[in-house]
Amino acid sequence: MKPEEALDPLNAIQAYKLRFGAKSAKAEVAGFALVRWARGFFDVMNSVARRAASGIAAYVALFLFASPALAQQPVEVAFAGFAYAGAQSTIEARFPYSKQYADVLTGDGGSLVYQLINDEIKARPPEHLRIVPKIQELKGKDRALAVALVIGSETVVVEQFGSLHKLLVLVRGQTMFFDFKSMSVLRAYPLSFAYVDLLNHAPSQDEIRARVKLVYEGANGKSGLLSRFAGSLARAAIPEQVSRYVQVTSAQVSPEAIDALPAYVKSEPGAVQTWLADIVSEAVSTRVGIPVVPYAKGYAVGNVLSMSIMDGQVFSLKLPTPDFEISAELTGLKKIKFSEVAGGASSFIYGAYAQLRIEDALKKGMNTALKNGETRVIPASQAYIDDFPHFYDAINGLFTKAALAIEGGDDKWIKNAAAAKDIGQQLSQTRELIKQCK
Repeated sequence: MKPEEALDPLNAIQAYKLRFGAKSAKAEVAGFALVRWARGFFDVMNSVARRAASGIAAYVALFLFASPALAQQPVEVAFAGFAYAGAQSTIEARFPYSKQYADVLTGDGGSLVYQLINDEIKARPPEHLRIVPKIQELKGKDRALAVALVIGSETVVVEQFGSLHKLLVLVRGQTMFFDFKSMSVLRAYPLSFAYVDLLNHAPSQDEIRARVKLVYEGANGKSGLLSRFAGSLARAAIPEQVSRYVQVTSAQVSPEAIDALPAYVKSEPGAVQTWLADIVSEAVSTRVGIPVVPYAKGYAVGNVLSMSIMDGQVFSLKLPTPDFEISAELTGLKKIKFSEVAGGASSFIYGAYAQLRIEDALKKGMNTALKNGETRVIPASQAYIDDFPHFYDAINGLFTKAALAIEGGDDKWIKNAAAAKDIGQQLSQTRELIKQCK
């Protein structure tokens, strides 16, 4: 008889009868006695088993919910505040309107910018982080992680087309996590917001400042930079293990493409390269969902990023060495008349051409030429045509669609847009690289 069968009283009685004979009086008496004994023994064993199982379940539950390894607590991150990238001495010249916006909201009781950001964070609490208000609260702890909204560039341009004046306000920044103890950047998520207005007069300084306020606080139902910063915090996570880093290390624009860009994009040496690197970095980060190390040539000197907090603190943060490098070259921009539309309007295709490379040290990943076209209908009555917004849509669309394909979206676009015949294999390799950066 198997051990588990001995716990069943019917099996025990049957075995006893087989030994003494089914019809013997001795067997009947012994059988009834054995029934009482077996049932009692079986009840005792069931009680013991239930208690043991209950104890094991309680222990397992305690282990699951109390073990730090299995019940990971949110990572504490200090909110360092609103900051500017670059040397403190250049802030007034590089961020005149952003600084005016922040200064207006700064009073004797502290900065309202901090309060606005904190309100946005409270409206969308981070899933994996616990935000503490001051870095000082992390003193004495093994890890001292902080995050700041770091403004990297500000563009305010007024262009005149006949009697019309176009006002563009564009601000780019980063949700930047850094280690306060080692003074090194851990993760960075690019952010940007652009606001375009068309006026029948030259904008006044007050009108420009009002548009800058909309860039930070939102306009036309779209979240501004402050809200986008809070949104990136809500989704961000700091992994326990060291993740791999990716960075745009090279951004080039051909002479032919530079000719089609407006003056403010190429206003100073290196400006156009930084402009392209920012577009690529934001497309990859937002569409693939990974942090991207800031473009070193745009924000850092000697691979060290200087950051000035609005309250006067200045940090020099080391940028990590990228494991995977992104190289982008804008090779051409073309405007092609496609057709005539009823009513005298014309249909144009604005085309962008680029070379994109995302590789590891062994040259595994993606390396291909890409093209993207955006169709626009221009009314015959429109006297002045500003081609750059349409070219920008083609450029941004190219890198955004490439990033979506890498993330695992529809491969149809990239298979038609890529020159590389093995683009399917390149996509598979690139996806494996990107997984290591999340």
